[in-house]
Amino acid sequence: MLSGLLGQKKEMTQIFKEDGTVVPVTVLSVGPCVVTQVKTREKDGYRAVQLGLGAKKGRAGKTVPRYVREVRDGGGAKVKVGEVIKLEDVFSTGDLVTVSGISKGKGFAGVVKRWGFHGGPKTHGQSDRHRAPGSIGDQRTARVYKGKRMAGRMGGEKVTVKGLEVMELDVEKHLMKVKGAVPGNRGGLVVIRKQ
Repeated sequence: MLSGLLGQKKEMTQIFKEDGTVVPVTVLSVGPCVVTQVKTREKDGYRAVQLGLGAKKGRAGKTVPRYVREVRDGGGAKVKVGEVIKLEDVFSTGDLVTVSGISKGKGFAGVVKRWGFHGGPKTHGQSDRHRAPGSIGDQRTARVYKGKRMAGRMGGEKVTVKGLEVMELDVEKHLMKVKGAVPGNRGGLVVIRKQ
């Protein structure tokens, strides 16, 4: 079967184990996903399955998937276009999964927040340099190198978290609880893959 599915981040909560320990979990709404395309090594150069999640109105009033993403398939899953794949077909309790999503956008951020710079000294007459970056280059090169860590837009990037354990599955509601945090906003698209 397939190694991954599409889902949406719902919320964070906690569950209690039998011994009373508290486990922080993220609730994900996973699938059902529709197979929209199957890519083969002979035709496309690699194996993958394109999945669709949700629904929206397309051209001529037709209903089309809201999200479409590819899941690489090294094992060559025997699926057909139009087939619906559900949560229980891929995942089970205790599985380790990798979750990818777009992190929350933080807007324009300075170097202290964005890169963890320490800032300038608080004494010796420096009244307004506490969160300044300091020197950004030298006289010899007379330029600033590409990739220099400076202030700028932060967040809104693809983030992948590996090794999350599946704690609970609710097959009827298509919900999965994974141990730990998952990138993105509530309602944000995530791609969940089996490890």
